[in-house]
Amino acid sequence: METYSTPAATVQQVLKAHPMQVEQAASAQVKKVLGRISLCRTPDLGFHLYRCTSEQCGHVKYQYHSCRDRHCPKCGALKKEEWIEARTRELLPVKYYHVVFTLPHELNSLVMGHQRLLYKLLFDASSQTLLAFGRDEKYLGAQPGIISVLHTWGQQLSYHPHIHCIVSGGGITGEGKWKEATKNDWRFLFPVKAMSVVYRGKFMQGLKTLMAAGQLIPPEGMDVKALINGLYSKDWVVYAKAPFGGPQAVIEYLGRYTHKVAISNHRIIGISDEEDTVSFQYKDYADTGKQKEMTLAASEFIRRFSQHILPKGFTKIRMYGYLSNRGRHKRISEVLTLLELPQHAGAVSVPFTVRLLERYGMEVNRCPCCGENTLELVLVYLPWKRADDG
Repeated sequence: METYSTPAATVQQVLKAHPMQVEQAASAQVKKVLGRISLCRTPDLGFHLYRCTSEQCGHVKYQYHSCRDRHCPKCGALKKEEWIEARTRELLPVKYYHVVFTLPHELNSLVMGHQRLLYKLLFDASSQTLLAFGRDEKYLGAQPGIISVLHTWGQQLSYHPHIHCIVSGGGITGEGKWKEATKNDWRFLFPVKAMSVVYRGKFMQGLKTLMAAGQLIPPEGMDVKALINGLYSKDWVVYAKAPFGGPQAVIEYLGRYTHKVAISNHRIIGISDEEDTVSFQYKDYADTGKQKEMTLAASEFIRRFSQHILPKGFTKIRMYGYLSNRGRHKRISEVLTLLELPQHAGAVSVPFTVRLLERYGMEVNRCPCCGENTLELVLVYLPWKRADDG
């Protein structure tokens, strides 16, 4: 069971103190998300009403509903655990590698204006690069498994789109056999500088194709030719981190990074009503990762937070290679058989009440007043249903 301290301030408090910022959001999607976060776990989203059945107690408890939005710092913990458990049943006892594909900052304005198209292109270019190197007999000669996670933020809430990839140290050959990655002279599975060149080429080709098709329209006044020439002339950053220690280290990483939001509430130090500012902690990676403090005007804090809200329905975690969705479990089962390893255990449905108990030590039926398991659900209030009835 994990224990959690109460944050000094929250994103929700900032938003509730500045309703006009929410109303004037850049798009309907951003406005909707900010509105949900503002109302998370308040009476506006409804509640479950419990009453203690003990005659000596009779305590009444309101359990306010969460917004369940994936951008909300308060929500998603239990959903994250379910996702991680599913991935645990798909990992193999091999080495895993971690690589990050970033976009040059010169593309920021173009990406902001065409997020759905260019986030997808970022996924495509990075995964195709890894798969191309995997197919090459010089490097692996097999199809690796890849888990890709989109992040769009830096530590200071700046706009910094990049993809974190977890890549298996081995793959499935064209003959359906498992092939282990051999020891090489590179820190990563494949040479990083060579990957950077291929990645740049694949992204730029996709970018030009979208422009030629009229799907991507540059901002007025942008010198597209100069932009493209400049992007081709610079090195694109592909950063290979030290390989994971094994499947357990991958699981720990997934727990920290896959369902992260732009900023957690625990990083917020405080809100100044007098100065209308928000202060938060960040790691300065340019200064050996030292913890530092930044203070922004509340309006600027909300603007920076808002630019990391994804397009509606956009999938931020994707899988490729032998981990791609179609036939994934069959392929993994076949590999386990080839490696003479036991099959992974089947999925087990864990009740929500059990997950609450395991993670937070919360017993839904325990009365906070008398301490007995005597709470009984008497009402579920959904405000939108009441509005429909009226």
